[in-house]
Amino acid sequence: MGSNHPSHELRYRAGPLARLTLLLVGAAIAADGMVGERGLIAVLRARHGYPELTTRIEHLKAQNSALRDAARRLREDPATIESVARQELGLIRPGERLFIIRNVAAAPGAPKLPPAR
Repeated sequence: MGSNHPSHELRYRAGPLARLTLLLVGAAIAADGMVGERGLIAVLRARHGYPELTTRIEHLKAQNSALRDAARRLREDPATIESVARQELGLIRPGERLFIIRNVAAAPGAPKLPPAR
């Protein structure tokens, strides 16, 4: 009589179905672990790109340092400030004279100068 009990029959029928369900769920979890957003393939790609990114970060840090130094000199160094004022703004010191020479042919044999800005 124990073998004809309904819950006993259900348990034996649910066995293969439960195994199949567990197998499918396990396969889905394994697949997600391999190709998911944080899966093995993504980790391998990240490790592959790590040296390149490290080099780029070091380059950007050096560039950042150079830019900070240039900004500091533009704020604090009188020689740098004067150089920028002369080159980019065309300023001169009080008492200096500005000579503008146009359309003058160079003397024969004289070195060629770059064109004026």
